[in-house]
Amino acid sequence: MAPFTARAATADEVGRWDELVPANPLGGNVLQSGPFSRVKQRQGWTPIHLAVESAEYTSYVIAYQRTIPALGALWYLIKGPDTATPEDVPPFVEAVVAYARRRPGRVFAVKIEPDFPDTEDLRALFTGAGLVKTFNIQANDSTAILDLTPDEGQLLRNLSSRGRNAVRRALRDGVQAQRVEPGEETYRTMYALIGQAQQGRLSAVPRPYEYYRGFWQEFVDAGMGRFYFVYEDGKPSVGAFVILYGQKATYKDGGSLPKRNQYGDSHLVQWEAILDMKRLGAREYDFCGTPPADRLKDKEHPQYGLGMFKTSFTRTVTDFAGCYDAVVRPRTYRVWHALGERVARQIHWRRHRQPFY
Repeated sequence: MAPFTARAATADEVGRWDELVPANPLGGNVLQSGPFSRVKQRQGWTPIHLAVESAEYTSYVIAYQRTIPALGALWYLIKGPDTATPEDVPPFVEAVVAYARRRPGRVFAVKIEPDFPDTEDLRALFTGAGLVKTFNIQANDSTAILDLTPDEGQLLRNLSSRGRNAVRRALRDGVQAQRVEPGEETYRTMYALIGQAQQGRLSAVPRPYEYYRGFWQEFVDAGMGRFYFVYEDGKPSVGAFVILYGQKATYKDGGSLPKRNQYGDSHLVQWEAILDMKRLGAREYDFCGTPPADRLKDKEHPQYGLGMFKTSFTRTVTDFAGCYDAVVRPRTYRVWHALGERVARQIHWRRHRQPFY
């Protein structure tokens, strides 16, 4: 395992952040992007831009910092670190921990989410390095990812028969899916569709319109976010918001009216987005969240329906490593792990009606 050192990114590197992160060994992640850092900053997290270097490569990562009263500071490397191999993760994290110790604020833990598939060997590697497995946070810690490298014809043939037939029938029936321009009307329409889709889902955690609007605007302004609608009787009935970051496309938000007459409309809006992302240079399309692979057919899972829809495009579900904590201050971390985190999340929810993370 090669040694790493961590330092603050220079002003020039921060200015070129969305060029540098996609050049990381795994191609970067949209949750490490400049637009997303500004979203998190409005939620009370302070982005700390880091360059972590070895003799072979430099990887750029944001540590999102939140101060916890009476305890100190928590760092959260959302969907990071981005390293060439799983074996590089422990020394990478050691370098970040060493840097955190030198900074003010009394950092007591660094939370990580490396985008490597979860395996027994990976768990043994991480726990053997002293990392503590904790609950997963991100929607796409288990997800369906579609390979966009085949040509359009082969891409359609690669879908499951259910997905392929839905797309073909929608096209044959004249269903119209198209990219739409961003703006207040589009945002309001998309938010209404999300609300319709969330009705009756006990697992849904609604966010206010202001959150969505700010999120969408950041990625639209950066030239990364696009909206797609299907229309029925002249009105939007299905919507999707998709982000292109580097060579990775992510289906971030979706919604639909509950009662629709057009067969395959949800599949067609995804197909339109998939082809658009492919034309723009994306090599993969992340459907952003399914049940874990071993619960994909579990009808009791809150994401069962979404999982069935998303795996009609790609049958494979990837379970990523999820969250681990690197302990910086053991005594403080024990308090955090035993009680502090639960209390902090409860207080944050009561005050803001929004998730802590």
